[in-house]
Amino acid sequence: MKILVVGSGGREHAIIRKLKESPQAPELYCASGNGGISADAVCVPLKPTDLDGITAWAEENRPDLVFVAPDDPLVAGLVDRLGERGIPAFGPRANAAILEGSKVFSKELMKRYHIPTAAYEQFDNSADAIGYIARENKFPVVIKADGLALGKGVIIAQTMQEAENAVVSIMEDKIFGASGNHIVIEEFLTGPEVSVLAFTDGHCVKPMVSSMDHKRALDGDEGLNTGGMGTVAPNPYYTPAVAAECMERIFLPTVEAMNKEGRPFKGCLYFGLMLTADGPKVIEYNCRFGDPETQVVLPLLKTDLLEIVQAVVEERLSDLPIEWEDGAAACVVAASGGYPQRYQTGYPISGLDKNGQAAGVTVYHAGTARDGDIYKTAGGRVLGVTAKGATLEEALEKAYRAVDSIRFEGMHCRTDIGKRALAASK
Repeated sequence: MKILVVGSGGREHAIIRKLKESPQAPELYCASGNGGISADAVCVPLKPTDLDGITAWAEENRPDLVFVAPDDPLVAGLVDRLGERGIPAFGPRANAAILEGSKVFSKELMKRYHIPTAAYEQFDNSADAIGYIARENKFPVVIKADGLALGKGVIIAQTMQEAENAVVSIMEDKIFGASGNHIVIEEFLTGPEVSVLAFTDGHCVKPMVSSMDHKRALDGDEGLNTGGMGTVAPNPYYTPAVAAECMERIFLPTVEAMNKEGRPFKGCLYFGLMLTADGPKVIEYNCRFGDPETQVVLPLLKTDLLEIVQAVVEERLSDLPIEWEDGAAACVVAASGGYPQRYQTGYPISGLDKNGQAAGVTVYHAGTARDGDIYKTAGGRVLGVTAKGATLEEALEKAYRAVDSIRFEGMHCRTDIGKRALAASK
């Protein structure tokens, strides 16, 4: 079986490593991959956003499946293009991927179908947005670019001045490009955050193990927002009672709402949740596996991922039982100095073997290049060092011990990944 995975980061490496475990022994390709992925799959020099190039490669090489992992090609319609050419693909079509592609669409959908979320208003010009914030005079306030922004299109403003600066920078200075042509202004919710990824074939919904992301660059949740500095799974705040409520009030209603809108969702649906005093509420949807949540969720999956993917594509997910390991997983991200702002690349990485791995853990490569047996930094988030354990404490201890053995110039990582989860578990 021949599979092409589209993407080039740590999430894609985690997907490839799990597909590699399949008893079906698939032949794996990745567009465009990275240094670490090259040890586990054949890298195809095509950017994930090169829809023409990927479609042409798929027509020529006829893979049995294309696994589209990142948001950009999903929102742009890569699954649609492949389907038109008779090539099976895992991921939603463009009209369903809009659930992530447009914050305005997702908020209106939740409002229309009574799915719990933060109160909001949408705007298409900065003067009206600033006037609304001034009249409401409630801080903090959440300001979101409508479109895709590499996971960084959200600004939490503590004051009116910060809010005005945020609106101007998004809508006028276009710091997120055309994604900021429209914005959503939301009430600020409080409570523990939970990430839940779910397999769905448009009918059945099967949630994965819950996780907790750490978005800020520095310890204590200080510093700038990043793509994610580490994750743990499961999330101790996500109890069986909360899970049941989410399934009844959020997960199934979302999939049913998309069907009613003529936008059936097939693939991985990501629910970013806030567990408020009024119950769970949706902060955001993603139309794909999260990064770095995937790096702690998939290691705990016992069922063959390829078998699940096939069941989703063929709309028979309800027939397949999915099993998960007991215990916990933790991922610590090693980032380039200066990330998420300016940083240098090209530094050799020490502490990895010829396959880019380290003893006792799985090292998922996010931003690396390979030069023979030498791995070098090639991005902001460089490595995701993941360990499993009978307890979260054990998983974290293994992950941090391995991180201590890895070095590159300017390497930065948070030292408190999982601290809140540990406190909540006691």
